[in-house]
Amino acid sequence: MTDDVLTAALVAELAKKTSVSWLRVPGEARAHPVWHSWHEDALCVVSDGDEQPLPHDGMDDGDLVEVVLRSKDNGGRLVTWVGRVSVLQPDDESWTPVTDSLIASRVNTRDLATAADEWAERSVVRRIAPTGEFLESPGDLSDDAHRAAPLETPAITRGRLPRVLHRRVKRRPKLS
Repeated sequence: MTDDVLTAALVAELAKKTSVSWLRVPGEARAHPVWHSWHEDALCVVSDGDEQPLPHDGMDDGDLVEVVLRSKDNGGRLVTWVGRVSVLQPDDESWTPVTDSLIASRVNTRDLATAADEWAERSVVRRIAPTGEFLESPGDLSDDAHRAAPLETPAITRGRLPRVLHRRVKRRPKLS
């Protein structure tokens, strides 16, 4: 087997076992963490609406994005590959299988029965198929830190944190 075949198999296995990947639009320094599902040899992602935010520039039909997959065990970066984006529409024949896969991997949603309909109205469903180009692979990882400052967010704490009543007192055991 060639290294490319092994790396492609690693990509499929990592994408199936992990639920988070990082997408980077070429030319942009920031990688965007996204939850995903792996369906029919492609990474499937839903964004916008009530779902995760993703940039619109560079994520249209036919655009190329970089996908970073990490180890589920230790979080270490294992492979970075290039994928071609296709934006799915509700009338596409692949819409139902892809959204079913996304719903099955969705951890928390209001109503599983209506999720696909809500995504059709307010969100964007993308399928990212590997092109076969690998930017990083095991044994050939860059030494860059890949660190970035967190994004600004309107999220705030709703109020004071709750008080803890009857907190246990930690006592040291007597040694003699």
